[in-house]
Amino acid sequence: MQYPRIVFATFAAALALGAAAPSLAQMMKEQTVTVGGAPMYPSKNIIQNAVNSKDHTTLVAAVKAAGLVDTLQGAGPFTVFAPTNAAFAKLPKGTVESLLRPQMKENLVAVLTYHVVPGRLSAKDLMDSAKKNGGRAKLKTVEGEELTVEAKANTLTIWDAKGGASKVTIQNVFQSNGVIHVVDSVLLPSS
Repeated sequence: MQYPRIVFATFAAALALGAAAPSLAQMMKEQTVTVGGAPMYPSKNIIQNAVNSKDHTTLVAAVKAAGLVDTLQGAGPFTVFAPTNAAFAKLPKGTVESLLRPQMKENLVAVLTYHVVPGRLSAKDLMDSAKKNGGRAKLKTVEGEELTVEAKANTLTIWDAKGGASKVTIQNVFQSNGVIHVVDSVLLPSS
């Protein structure tokens, strides 16, 4: 039996990075989504998968600095709108560096938990909710404020409290404790 090259490439990449290589059976059994060049396994939690995405190194560093690793490894379930490194780069110069300083931890926690909604909401769940409400629906975040999800055709846009829009670029990255939707802009709470 011939296996696709991607399976062997993934196995080789995991070994090269010193990561625990997934078994061939696991890779063939699980429906993975590739994010940041790495397969995301539904049997792993949000943190276990996120640390392998080269597109989310800023987010992972921020989660560590905020002390949220244990929370996002917990049972959840959580829906995470995960900004890419490019999304963080859109913020004004110096913003990320400022948020990562220990004295800014409270603000960093607020920004990060604003990207998390309790529950496991698939793209279909988000679209159905928006369509029932005229194309837009409100989501209460772990931070306490709301996000607005807008569905048009098969595209999801997330609006923050300041009127900023973020497109969902990769949907339904299922995890053992929730789901990640990759977004192209950082979402900001009102304060």
